[in-house]
Amino acid sequence: QVQLVESGGGLVTAGASLTLSCTASGRSIGNYAITWFRQTPGKERAFVAAIGWTGSTYSDSVKGRFTISRDSADKTVFLQMNRLKPEDTAVYYCGARPNRYYATAAEEYPYWGQGTQVTVSS
Repeated sequence: QVQLVESGGGLVTAGASLTLSCTASGRSIGNYAITWFRQTPGKERAFVAAIGWTGSTYSDSVKGRFTISRDSADKTVFLQMNRLKPEDTAVYYCGARPNRYYATAAEEYPYWGQGTQVTVSS
């Protein structure tokens, strides 16, 4: 199994940038697809971005503003968030699945971090 820890969230104003990190321990994530989801109270976890070994994908709401990447050591996945909007306010979760290819459904990911809060004020 793999343990995931998200970090990098915070309180920012609209238009600001944040970089979230998802750091893995327990085993290598070289053969894992990593995905970022976000969730607000009363809502299901919504797909944000995913990265596998064949590429990456983004939700329409963040395309052109967010970028997902992973480090060369296969220990950390980043989510660079630019031009943040109040609508981006949520708890952001990192999900992992033992597959080189990503999925966009939360139920496909057996491993999750604890989440990191992102709050964007107007």
